[in-house]
Amino acid sequence: MARPRTFDEEQALDAAMRTFWRKGYEATSTEDLCAATGLGRSSIYNTFKSKHALFQRALDRYMTTMNAGQLAVLEDPALSGADRIRALFARVLDGDAENRPTGRSLGCLGVNTIIELAGRDAVAAGMLERDTAHRLDALRAVVEAGRRDGSITSSRDAGDLARFLNATIAGLRVSAQGGADRAALDAIAAIALDALTA
Repeated sequence: MARPRTFDEEQALDAAMRTFWRKGYEATSTEDLCAATGLGRSSIYNTFKSKHALFQRALDRYMTTMNAGQLAVLEDPALSGADRIRALFARVLDGDAENRPTGRSLGCLGVNTIIELAGRDAVAAGMLERDTAHRLDALRAVVEAGRRDGSITSSRDAGDLARFLNATIAGLRVSAQGGADRAALDAIAAIALDALTA
């Protein structure tokens, strides 16, 4: 008879997620995961099956968690379309500031994974493509809402603007990871907002 688990699987998953986020997939060893989760090697493999399977669950958890907060901002009916995007940029930058354990940003686990794995890991690439499509739909809807309320006046295609905003967010995260300070990041966000009324 199998022994019941004596640990919180969700807590272990959060710890693994933060380890992959900080170190990347390849650089994270099983020993790193054991140290982060407090679990032995056999518990990790019995529960999560493999490092790759654990990474997939960690990446999914990251995207689900990040998207929930961002969608709440993008769907706030009390704000104009432009103000929702302004609030989204602030949320991204505030979250980035909270995740600087060594003075440098962790960036975005999604962006980091695109750079590290998407070209050679079909499963991760598929997860990231679905996540991107979901975010682009939400951003396109906000651009269209901003056009209706008059806060977004750019005549560019709403889908193109959504891709621009998504790329700006990724760029903000990479810039933060490279050491850009908050003033520089705020300036980038402000220029992106200006583009919505150009």
